[in-house]
Amino acid sequence: MKTAITSQTERSAAAKVVVATTVALSFISFWRAAAVVLSDLASSAFYAGGIAEHAIGRSAPWFILGVMLFSFAVRSVYLESCSMFVRGGVYVVVRDAMNHFMARLSVSALIFDYILTGPISVVSAGQYLGHLLNEISGLTHVGQAISTNAFSALFGMAVTLYFWWNNVKGIHESSGKALRIMQITTIMVVAFLIWCPITILIRGSVQIPPAPLPRNLQFSQDALGWFRGTFWPQIGAIAIVVAFGHSLLSMSGFETLAQVYREIAYPKLKNLKYTGNIVCIYALLCTGAITMFAGMIIPDAVRGRYVDNLLGGLTSHLVGPALLRLSFHVFVVIVGVLILSGAVNTSMIGANGVMNRLAEDRVLLDWFRRPHKRFGTTSRIINLITLLQLATIAMSGGDVNLLGEAYAFGVVWSFFLKSLGVLVLRFKRHDQEYKTPVNIRIGKLELPIGLIVTTLVLGMVAVANLFTKQIATIYGVSFTVGLFAVFTASEFINKKKVDAKKAGLEEFNLDMRPDVSAGSIHARPGCILAAVRDYGRMAHLASILGKTNPRRHDIVVMTVRPVSTGAGEYQLSDQQLFSDYERELLTRVVSMAEKAGKTVDLLVVPGVDPFDAMVQTAAKLQASRLVTGVSARMDSEELASRIGMAWEKLPEPRHPFSLEIIAEGRPPIYVNLGPHPPRLWPEDLDRTHDIWLRLQRNFGSKLHHRDIVGVALRRLERDLASERQQDALTDLERELRRD
Repeated sequence: MKTAITSQTERSAAAKVVVATTVALSFISFWRAAAVVLSDLASSAFYAGGIAEHAIGRSAPWFILGVMLFSFAVRSVYLESCSMFVRGGVYVVVRDAMNHFMARLSVSALIFDYILTGPISVVSAGQYLGHLLNEISGLTHVGQAISTNAFSALFGMAVTLYFWWNNVKGIHESSGKALRIMQITTIMVVAFLIWCPITILIRGSVQIPPAPLPRNLQFSQDALGWFRGTFWPQIGAIAIVVAFGHSLLSMSGFETLAQVYREIAYPKLKNLKYTGNIVCIYALLCTGAITMFAGMIIPDAVRGRYVDNLLGGLTSHLVGPALLRLSFHVFVVIVGVLILSGAVNTSMIGANGVMNRLAEDRVLLDWFRRPHKRFGTTSRIINLITLLQLATIAMSGGDVNLLGEAYAFGVVWSFFLKSLGVLVLRFKRHDQEYKTPVNIRIGKLELPIGLIVTTLVLGMVAVANLFTKQIATIYGVSFTVGLFAVFTASEFINKKKVDAKKAGLEEFNLDMRPDVSAGSIHARPGCILAAVRDYGRMAHLASILGKTNPRRHDIVVMTVRPVSTGAGEYQLSDQQLFSDYERELLTRVVSMAEKAGKTVDLLVVPGVDPFDAMVQTAAKLQASRLVTGVSARMDSEELASRIGMAWEKLPEPRHPFSLEIIAEGRPPIYVNLGPHPPRLWPEDLDRTHDIWLRLQRNFGSKLHHRDIVGVALRRLERDLASERQQDALTDLERELRRD
């Protein structure tokens, strides 16, 4: 398995590369997975009800509630989709289920959905913040009112640019942060669910929204699009479908369920079911119930003023002291800004993941996937996504209703094509671990009634939205046609490159393995693992090749193949795991090893988090040392800390090894991962010995140096847990400054 590269004869043979086909992940519980999904899905509670009521009238809360109940069916579609182990990405799945045309169409709709998720969320956050500032300004009689649309547009652009820079640097929000945001959001939801019924009981009267019947629908001028002035809205069933379509954006964010699927801990499908159930029940209470309470409590005469600030209006009409209501209003806005702004980051990660998969499926030019020279991220794709989101915010002028119209169009087409693909695969494949409920078997034929009905409902709503959302249809179709043209041209160009090989690059013999082990690599325990990713930063590899004696230690060179969390339900194919960039990178490694006359093993490991992937690989190979270069995105100390935290997440028993960070022109940094004897300063050794000498008369030969260190550590532990904590921390800070 080794890549021996010391002679011309050996060079003529293809070097072998072990490629792990299983992504190295750090797994999360179903609670954390639900928090990630709800950070996107639950955010619709802040804008869906107001947008729907603006479009269809006072019956909107019933339709929002209906959509939340229908979300259980859509959840089943996603469960069935995730349960099928499909390699190749969204494009390949739909292409195999239907054809190339539908594949490009489905991906265009999904990207359109992601592109709109960010703007509508962040603009809605800006609306809540702007209305709160105006309310405080009115109460204090300070200054004058600001334009909420202009403010929300500027706020949205600023937040989008903030997350753009974070994504370019490769800094993603953690599931832990999402969990904390959802814990805060839950406090808000519980407060509403308690305070709203109390308000209704104290007032003694309640205005029930009109039943969701055709005669109660009051469509606005822009809610019917090309149906306006025709007989179609007069048909009751069509009117209901149109109204349902205007409410469907309350279910936006379900695509995040697919993103987190691969990161959910074992047992995967069981935990995915828990995640889906938690998400749907929470959304029913959060979006469905609170929107209904808003329709019951806010007077009909003034509710129109709160279309883009529905929860803010609800807080203003609860019973209780004005100061308490204002404080709760401020809390609601803070929660809204947190959860809505976070949806921008989710949309960028999702769109980036989908477009990366398209490049890997050779539907998008490899130029888009070229890594950033400094940060190693797919910055060109991130830049494109950000530009489209900024343009969308600018064109909307901060109008949430306009964005909601366009967003609902993208959401329903994304859902419909997804459901249609799963339905076709139901008849083409029979390896589903989970099936959407309600299946009737007639002889050998199984009819997926539940899946067919769900697909038909989504299809009818998608067609209705096509005719009723005039601006959204024009924008969406233009966007889809533009992407379709780019995908078609890219696929045509890539087809011409399939048989072409880059001049001067090594030919590698790929050994695809489901997992990494010492047996698959044939590296002895105690090997040295060198991690590389940027062929312009390989001074650490040159150092290891120069000073390592291969008779004592094998050298394994690994690279982490970045795998985005976007479109996470689908695995990469074998060819996608070893792209042109990996071939070029390992060609440089082969050249360096040949020049040094050393033997190396080559390894490619796919991973979402490179630190997790490196540490897990080092543990599986029982490496004695992990060597890496400096990172462009963080200093050496922070890099060591992140790798150390990844080591702490390993399951027990954790394999201890050392970490060496080599920077050109600077002394290397050594860190021992795991319990290890500390390297004490000479003066501390002397101090320990002096104390031991002084205590000899008390304890004699029974006393050892380790006893003195043990007592000192236990006293420090007690100080940190007592009122003397600050003194201990001050002493530690002084010690660090001495270092």
